[in-house]
Amino acid sequence: MHLFIEEPELSKVHVVDMITKLGLSSFLADFMKDSLDSIASDINKTNSFNKEDILKTALSLKLHRQHGYDVSQDVLRDFIDEMVSLDGKHGLDVIINRVLELFEASHLATEGGENNNLAQQVTHALKSSSHLGVLWFDVIHNIRTYEQEQDNIGNNNKILIDLAKLNFNITQAMLVEELKDLSRWWNDVRLMESIEFSRDRLVESFLGRVGISCEPHHALLRKCLSKLRTLLLVMDDLYDIYGSLEELKCFTRAVERWDPQELEQHPECIKICFKTLQTTTAELVDAIQKQKGYDQDISFNFNTAWADFCKASLTEAWWYNTKHIPSVDEYLRTACMTSGGPLISLVTIMCTVDGGVSDLMEDKLRVCQNLVYYISLIIRLFNDLETSAVELERGDSPSSILCYMVEANVTEDMARVHVKQMISDTWKKINKEILSVSCKQETCVNLIINMGRVCELVYHEGDGLSDPNKETRRQIKELLIQPMKLSMD
Repeated sequence: MHLFIEEPELSKVHVVDMITKLGLSSFLADFMKDSLDSIASDINKTNSFNKEDILKTALSLKLHRQHGYDVSQDVLRDFIDEMVSLDGKHGLDVIINRVLELFEASHLATEGGENNNLAQQVTHALKSSSHLGVLWFDVIHNIRTYEQEQDNIGNNNKILIDLAKLNFNITQAMLVEELKDLSRWWNDVRLMESIEFSRDRLVESFLGRVGISCEPHHALLRKCLSKLRTLLLVMDDLYDIYGSLEELKCFTRAVERWDPQELEQHPECIKICFKTLQTTTAELVDAIQKQKGYDQDISFNFNTAWADFCKASLTEAWWYNTKHIPSVDEYLRTACMTSGGPLISLVTIMCTVDGGVSDLMEDKLRVCQNLVYYISLIIRLFNDLETSAVELERGDSPSSILCYMVEANVTEDMARVHVKQMISDTWKKINKEILSVSCKQETCVNLIINMGRVCELVYHEGDGLSDPNKETRRQIKELLIQPMKLSMD
């Protein structure tokens, strides 16, 4: 690993951070693990971080926490206490205000000023922190940032930038081929020719799956999750927009029994939806079974998960038809299921279990049970924040915002503040889960957590899935269409 070495300008922890931000972790996983182990070992020996460098300390804490090392956040309090004591007359709130004013002043920089790049980094971080952001979607931004700081990263590490560009272009070409295959599949299904009520969002669905994982060895996962997500949108629209309560009861019963005979007397488009669900599910089972070689039939797991999703969707349809507003707890138990989180997590675990051992898959499902619930909660709450106003106007089923407004007798604005706090609290629970899982589950856990990160991105500036905005179109163009220019020298 002589190409990527510690230099006076760039410490070992900065190199690890750089590798991560440039999307090169999978290539240099051994180096990163050895480096983090080494730093953690030094911390354990001295029982502290570097007390003279807050940047290295904060960065070490972030990287170790993200990779499952249980290190205490109390170390940052030493720096806070020191800043307060050095200031003498003022408290922490005044110091924070000074930092804020420094950030505001950085926007007044003139051309050629050294803090232009810093202001861009701070703005980007305030928009989405590195921990909650989708790493692959930030790679282009990170490459450009490091290019502007080449004097500070050391000559031997500049090769990382060129390697990152090359890796981005290779990955992009691979993803484009996958999207072409998915487009051929979706055209062959021809579902959109038979129904008019549903969203057609194959490209946006695929882009989100790229956010979950872009590595070549997860091609099966991306294919399965893209098909699954596209179907989930259709099922969601069937229950929310099209079907009558009686039709939805029959559809749910058909899914529970996996029997199309239950729909003989119903409209053709509902029959086509069920047939597509059956056919596509069988394709997913077959693809996973062939590649992973499970020692037992996994179709039962799929069928049960779809039944749970449809039963929960029927409950929401019943709320809408009867004008029933559930308690917040009752709503969340049901809405976490209709978020699609449990189904997506099931497929994620199925596609990542080594050796196709069914008992191991069941074990991972148990280990990740709390995590799946928390991620499903994140998905649903973000969806509610961005879609509740429109849904309230058109009279859709209740959202967490409406349920809390009624339960706590508060305004919509107050309910939104409460839901945002719920999201923040849920992320803290997810962070705790990261530290509680073993390394054997790390890949699976990170992929499931990426679902929440993708959701943060999709709903950051509106509903980027139902109504693709400028940001969504920019991401499609940058990540799937435009390659990066490579250095010629």
